[in-house]
Amino acid sequence: MLRILYQQAEAKDELVRIANRTSHDVAVEQEATVKEIVSAVKESGDQAVLAFTKKFDHQDLTSDQLRISAAELDAAYQQIDQSLLQAIQLASKQVEAFHRQRTPKSWVQFGDNDVVLGKRYTAVDRAGLYVPGGRASYPSTVLMNAIPAKVAGVPRIIMVTPTGEAQKINPAVLVAAQEAGIEEIYRIGGAQAIAALAYGTETIPAVDVITGPGNIYVTLAKKMVYGRVGIDSLAGPSEVLIIADESADPAHVAADLLAQAEHDPLAAAILLTPSKDFAKAVQTEVSKQLQGHPRQELTEKAIAHYGIVVVVDSLEDAAELSNLFAPEHLELEIDEPWELLPQIRHAGAIFLGHSTPEAVGDYLAGPNHTLPTAGAARYASALGVETFMKHSSIIQYSEKALRNVGDAIQSLAQAEGLASHAESVRIRVEKKPKG
Repeated sequence: MLRILYQQAEAKDELVRIANRTSHDVAVEQEATVKEIVSAVKESGDQAVLAFTKKFDHQDLTSDQLRISAAELDAAYQQIDQSLLQAIQLASKQVEAFHRQRTPKSWVQFGDNDVVLGKRYTAVDRAGLYVPGGRASYPSTVLMNAIPAKVAGVPRIIMVTPTGEAQKINPAVLVAAQEAGIEEIYRIGGAQAIAALAYGTETIPAVDVITGPGNIYVTLAKKMVYGRVGIDSLAGPSEVLIIADESADPAHVAADLLAQAEHDPLAAAILLTPSKDFAKAVQTEVSKQLQGHPRQELTEKAIAHYGIVVVVDSLEDAAELSNLFAPEHLELEIDEPWELLPQIRHAGAIFLGHSTPEAVGDYLAGPNHTLPTAGAARYASALGVETFMKHSSIIQYSEKALRNVGDAIQSLAQAEGLASHAESVRIRVEKKPKG
């Protein structure tokens, strides 16, 4: 049952506990395994990838079978409903339109003092996208990772995803990839897929950036290869925090809480409300909606361990507790959400009003659904076009401009004991005697 808390101090302790539910201490026993996988793939390439795929995913593949064929890509369109295809196409259009508005622009500023400064944005050469698979289907994850890379202008985008039965990839995932402009797809998953993307193999090219969520082995592998490649984040289990008052419908709020809890036994579902009656109504509704739920056992575990309702004194107190938790998803199911919004400092994505469930953002609103978890919203942001780009500074000084600041540069260089730094300026600004 969803627990109700009435004490502020107890609520803070619970929020801290939930935020720390995926502490790296939990993963210590898996680190040795992941380190072995990454090292083996780095040294042995395809041979190691195929061996670990057989060991962990029970798929006996050859190097020639790793890449999804053109025929399999074409066939995927015949294997999904027309309504699903239209939904994928609509989501693709919405997500692309949003991310095109966020593309960083290069700029150059010509100053009056003969100084030119600027910033130049360029895409990485190759991006690797990890999409969870097996028995599950996540076409939305494909779109949310692939489209920003495409908008950024990445010339080559490689996708990896584990197979299900009979070495097949869910056709909805293959269709989503093609709608997003990806046709280079490999049927591997786990830590071995991350290592293959980071170091390259005989079949799979090395990339510059790896994005996409996965299990603890995938997350640890991304952590280990960071530095060799860039990564989006170390994503943890999903979470939602809802601030609601009595203007909200308890059934709507309960459904939104369960929408997160059904992801994973570690998913967090939190409600903050100033109304005791509303808290009890949501508690009752959650229990009701759990009956006969398609993923009842999993969802009940998440609610039992990481689901709470906190009765607060005011919406302002709710905002403070939300900032403490820094949720991945924050719903403001209150009468005047825009009035409370300025008090929200930390959240991955914010959903305003009674008609904006978090599922809207998961699928086709446009903003990315790959968001910081476990309190990382305090300093991190959603995956976006910027994830696949880097910027270079542009600097040009004329002789006059360098002469104007030459003494200052030399003083700073000498203070740091870097004689050649100072000399590189001095020989330019001081006139050489004629010989």
